[in-house]
Amino acid sequence: MTEAQRDACERLASLYTLAYSAQPIDFDGVFGRQAPRVLEIGFGMGETTAQIAAQHPHIDYLGLEVHSPGVGSLLRQIEQRSLNNLRIIQHDAVEVVTTMIAPASLDGIHVFFPDPWPKKRHHKRRLLQVPFARLLASRLKAGGYLHLATDWQEYADWMLEVLAQVPELENTASGFSPRPDYRPLTKFERRGLKLGHAVQDIVYRRVDA
Repeated sequence: MTEAQRDACERLASLYTLAYSAQPIDFDGVFGRQAPRVLEIGFGMGETTAQIAAQHPHIDYLGLEVHSPGVGSLLRQIEQRSLNNLRIIQHDAVEVVTTMIAPASLDGIHVFFPDPWPKKRHHKRRLLQVPFARLLASRLKAGGYLHLATDWQEYADWMLEVLAQVPELENTASGFSPRPDYRPLTKFERRGLKLGHAVQDIVYRRVDA
């Protein structure tokens, strides 16, 4: 961690982070209002998360990340942008979604550029597996969306195959989707584009609840 990131964690964690708990989050209590809620899994250094939250102040965002430098980086951006609609949990995503997110409580879920684990023997380590996709679907309200993005074509194809096995979700496109306006270009995306990788967005919606 940089000194700035460590300082942000020491000063701001009590204001903007939530401790892991085996109880569902009271979103109204955390944010002090009723609003649409969007979960982001694996926000990295947080640039995209902070930009989206700043541009959509009417939506409350919860970001999950296990790496401390990323948490510190996003805490700094929350302070710099005076963001009141963003909170952080530093914990394993599967456990958080299982125990802290109530069924049918989210309006959206973002998973941008997760680790593709490109070697075949490592595919079992990929975040998006059928059981987790079904869990995510169960946490969406009717009409809520799941938005994935990756610059690894083989992983993009994998995502489509996985989500096709979740009957509660339907694709909003015939395959890959155009990049929604709310998702800015990330440094990972720019890196992938420079390497000649196609960037694919995948957007599914919950069809019932």
